[in-house]
Amino acid sequence: MFSQKKYLKLAVVFIVFCLWLPCIGSAENKGPVKKPLKYYKIGVGDILKISTWKEEDLTVASAMVRRDGVITFPLLDDIQAENLTTVELKKIIEEKLSEFVESPNVTVTLLNPTSQKFYILGEIKKTGEYPLIKKLTAMQAFALAGGFTEWASKNKIILYRRVGGNEKTIIINYKDILNGDFSKDILLQADDTIIVP
Repeated sequence: MFSQKKYLKLAVVFIVFCLWLPCIGSAENKGPVKKPLKYYKIGVGDILKISTWKEEDLTVASAMVRRDGVITFPLLDDIQAENLTTVELKKIIEEKLSEFVESPNVTVTLLNPTSQKFYILGEIKKTGEYPLIKKLTAMQAFALAGGFTEWASKNKIILYRRVGGNEKTIIINYKDILNGDFSKDILLQADDTIIVP
């Protein structure tokens, strides 16, 4: 039997999840990202829209970053885009275009951020690959993936992360976070893999 204190804790957790869910959005985001991360780094597979003001011939509605990290742009051929922010790429294109156009004004928009993803596997209701289009914590990831199955071991959740070419293993204790230790609610990074045993 649950005590009144445990019911209160569950109610608080439920309310927190309800407040988080509208911010997370759908796992299948196919439209433009309205508020990308300030320092989002463009990656392979991302789709960009590049507009040059008053120059329709120098506007690309959908430029995908290829496996070699470059995009193709009229007059300029291939331009390195991977690991740049949209602002950095804008400045590079403007600088190169200035040889052909007087004072070019370029806008780079992130249409589909497919390169930044995390993965969640194991005893979770919706395992799979999810886009990392905002600052997302482990708790929010669990909510996004539909919560745990009844067999989940919530105090031994494993997060695998690549740091400088090396694998790092982080143990997440969900129960500690529920008890108010939010320092253990880790901020996710691109390519993180969460395994719920």
